[in-house]
Amino acid sequence: MDLNSYIATVLFGYLLVVGRIGSAMMFLPGFGEAQIPVRARLSFALVLCLALYPVVPVVAGAPNTPTAMFLLLMAEITVGVWIGVTARILLSAMDFAGYQVGQVSGLANAFGPSLGSFEGATLVATLLLIATVALIFVTDTHHIILRGMMESYAVFPPGVIFAGDLAKQIVHAGSKSLYIGASIAAPFFVMGVILNLGMGLANRMMPQLPVFFVAAAMLIAVGLFILGVAAPSMIHHWLGEFSSWFGLFRF
Repeated sequence: MDLNSYIATVLFGYLLVVGRIGSAMMFLPGFGEAQIPVRARLSFALVLCLALYPVVPVVAGAPNTPTAMFLLLMAEITVGVWIGVTARILLSAMDFAGYQVGQVSGLANAFGPSLGSFEGATLVATLLLIATVALIFVTDTHHIILRGMMESYAVFPPGVIFAGDLAKQIVHAGSKSLYIGASIAAPFFVMGVILNLGMGLANRMMPQLPVFFVAAAMLIAVGLFILGVAAPSMIHHWLGEFSSWFGLFRF
């Protein structure tokens, strides 16, 4: 192999690593947050790909035709985007849980700032999302994310796309995210049913009682108390589910 062929192979291999890992970094929780400037995310992704390139199994040589090169690069980008989007779908469980908590406990505010993954996320969802992203780095879960991206080459060899499996796992991730979000918010559902039932019975016994004002204050107070007590367990449960998926790279 002459020098030109060697340089072309090295550059194309690095481009393939950027295609998969760089695409995933644009969506991964913690690394691909919208609050981080795009240039900072892009610079970090390029440096990380350069650091991981020597230990990542890529093709031994560049394809001979531009069409083959393009198809191989598109395959790597597709797998990278799938990894990032699937992880982002799992993170949306905290958004969903926070939205439900805000609605049940009366903490939702349409005029509050939204830092979640979708419009209309409540302040509670924003709080849970920021806390979860922070604890991803505090608990070294980002190491599991990086290891999972490297192990993805064993599951999806370069240039190979299992379209049916990718679509199936996206659907599975959506159902898993909904289940995690509902299970995290379950204590607040119970709280809402019990308090509203109690206030309804109190209103039947004392019609002159201003139920709306009393119930609103009670819901907010009890909701804040339960949130303060249950928030660590809620985030810990999500981190465990996320680590189990990304660590094994499958559900």
